[in-house]
Amino acid sequence: MLSYYKRACLTRHPLAQKLFKLMDEKRTNLCVALDVTSQKQLIELADLLGPEICVLKTHVDILEDFTPDLKTTLRQLAHKHQFLLFEDRKFADIGQTVSLQYEKGIYRIAEWADLINAHPIPGPGIIDGLKQVGLPLSRGLLLIAEMSSAGNLANGLYTKKTVEMAEEHSDFVCGFIAQKKLTDNPAMIHFTPGVKMLPGKDSLGQRYRTVEDAICVQKTDVIIVGRDITHAADPLAAAKMIRQTAWDYHTAQGKI
Repeated sequence: MLSYYKRACLTRHPLAQKLFKLMDEKRTNLCVALDVTSQKQLIELADLLGPEICVLKTHVDILEDFTPDLKTTLRQLAHKHQFLLFEDRKFADIGQTVSLQYEKGIYRIAEWADLINAHPIPGPGIIDGLKQVGLPLSRGLLLIAEMSSAGNLANGLYTKKTVEMAEEHSDFVCGFIAQKKLTDNPAMIHFTPGVKMLPGKDSLGQRYRTVEDAICVQKTDVIIVGRDITHAADPLAAAKMIRQTAWDYHTAQGKI
């Protein structure tokens, strides 16, 4: 199995190179999902958890007190703690529309988010629209090939076509949102959402898989953890424990 550092040498995508090297140097494959509605809480948690993570995932459109200076603060924290910013916008429209959603509006996502994601259902035009904005900024796109919610339609031929689209646009697409490893291409990074220490589900259809299953069985690269950390009595202690657990499973696969 290839280490993250070796995989960094096998991709020409600048953001993928940066992430692989960051993960190797910080010894973390943990992405924390900060699905909070307060800008103050988002900033405080980002600063607190920053040393433990490789990626910070946000939903800025759920913030009730969003102000434009947030993007500057997040960039400063990302630099301070050496993590990437991932805005979980899930673009899902024609190329022209998503290019405007990405670059314009009140959130100006392209200005501060290293990573974004998109549903490939509109076809390759959605990649082209996002690429014309993000590529000159050395940003990266994750295609949503699979989801963790019950009854979702992202499977089978849909997933297969998503992988093909990613390969055709590997100058901008650097990986997937998926439940398992989808390709042997070492340049593609797999992010798996819905990860907790214990399996289960919530009342709205979210299904959780364990850290061990995600890394050891499904062979994913980055685990996305939300409520196990943000709802913990001690979020930092929870993040430290999950980070170490995930890294131990990673090294046990011989990826060092």
